[in-house]
Amino acid sequence: MNKNEELILNQYKQNLPNFLEQQKVVRSVLHDAFSKAGIEIANIESRVKTYESLEGKLRLKGSKYHSLEDITDILGFRIITFYIDDVDKVASVVERLFQVDWENSVDKRKLLEIDSFGYLSLHYICSYDSFPFRFEVQMRTLLQHAWANMDHDTGYKSGVEVPRRYLRSMSRLASLLELVDDEFSKIRIELTDYKRRVQSLVASGNLDEVPLDGDTFRSYLQLRPFDNLNNLIASINQAEIEEVPLMPYLEVFKLLGCQSLGDISRLIRNYSEGAYQIACYQIGLTDLDIISSSLGPQDLCIAYLMKTGGGRAGIRYLFDILNGKSDSNDAIAALLMEQAPNLPFMNQ
Repeated sequence: MNKNEELILNQYKQNLPNFLEQQKVVRSVLHDAFSKAGIEIANIESRVKTYESLEGKLRLKGSKYHSLEDITDILGFRIITFYIDDVDKVASVVERLFQVDWENSVDKRKLLEIDSFGYLSLHYICSYDSFPFRFEVQMRTLLQHAWANMDHDTGYKSGVEVPRRYLRSMSRLASLLELVDDEFSKIRIELTDYKRRVQSLVASGNLDEVPLDGDTFRSYLQLRPFDNLNNLIASINQAEIEEVPLMPYLEVFKLLGCQSLGDISRLIRNYSEGAYQIACYQIGLTDLDIISSSLGPQDLCIAYLMKTGGGRAGIRYLFDILNGKSDSNDAIAALLMEQAPNLPFMNQ
């Protein structure tokens, strides 16, 4: 080992506490920045190169370096994203946080030939004013990370020359993972577009064009479609309305045959009067002064079941879904069906 290499190793020992401290600082800065930008990150890995690793690097490439400042990967970070299109978003955040040494930064994604497959990652060499040393930030997807680790373990760490047929297999695997990365991103983009179209259709009132599913029903609930019915029911006793989640009714409306938000809208229009009459029977002679926001949609479903022949069994099943199976559900269903002939909407 020559004197220059010894000098670099001594500089490393002296500055190791600073590297370890800046490792924590930069990790925290990155986490906060991604959170504020709304970018979901799979993981942020970081490491400070060990003395032994640096010693080995100097043995191989020592002539390239004159001081510790010349070595750009003593401190390193790896930002792993779920989606390939988030890599460039992450890079944009890193560019705003730090000074990027563009001359020594590498976009591995652009180095492969059009008919080649392999290591894909974006490497930035970064710095900032309060830290005198440059450091490396690698950015890649979770699948790229998995392939890189497998390639590193089977090739670089194996200590033997990998036969050509295995290199071919690794290349095929890389191509498959690249395709999967692209497809995941494409699916996310299409789902995002779908949600936006649904929200637009819901807002415009074109409910017959909106299929009933979890996302569309959640958007529909933001319009508060049961408020008028709940307010009418609350007026029976001048009661207050306690807000509760209504997503459990998605399953109920599907079981009632609703296939679009338009079907639910028609259910509200056609059976709200019946729901109100049922509520009058339920609470009209009580001093109940607080009702649940689920009472409106519940009685709406009961009115539909009564009118369409669902009967006692249908109402019991409704309560089983909403409240869990219980013998009391059958008793309540029986009482409601006994009252059904006296409800005006049943005779219309």
